[in-house]
Amino acid sequence: MNPSPSTADPLILTLAFDPGTGERFDGLRRRHFPEALNRIPAHATLFHHLDGLEEAEVAQAIREATRDEPMPEVAVTGLRFTGRGVAYVLESPALSAVRARLAARFDAMLTNQDRQGWRPHVTVQNKVAPQVARALHERLNGDFAPLRFIAPGLILWRYLGGPWSHRASFPFGQHSPHKTRSAP
Repeated sequence: MNPSPSTADPLILTLAFDPGTGERFDGLRRRHFPEALNRIPAHATLFHHLDGLEEAEVAQAIREATRDEPMPEVAVTGLRFTGRGVAYVLESPALSAVRARLAARFDAMLTNQDRQGWRPHVTVQNKVAPQVARALHERLNGDFAPLRFIAPGLILWRYLGGPWSHRASFPFGQHSPHKTRSAP
């Protein structure tokens, strides 16, 4: 049973994936993340903990940051061994710029974790024995080919002590003359 959301529960901001990219990462996460701990879909976190009492202000800032911004291209450039897991490394100057503007706007509510340098990634395995993680890293790295995708928007979630509750989606480019860009 999911706990009831409270306005005091923190907010999390993640990147939305196009369907194909989302299915790819989520399939890897379902296969390699410990089943008992896998309560959320594959994601790339922009902010881990925003003030839940300020949801309306947070949502407005995200809406303003995304509405005129074209959908950013994101490169999947490699894999990262995390010690007890594996993550795909993401790079996107355009997305990094959006995140930096939001970080400046949210400055007063950022935690130390969200103040640190942002290293975008998608975790597909975590909280396993180091040798299990290393074996998966080596296997995925052996088959790795860089890829790119176009990110359609951002997603705001409320953290419920394990599971997350979807609060809102914010598509990029709602007021932009170039609403969509096709993936390469």
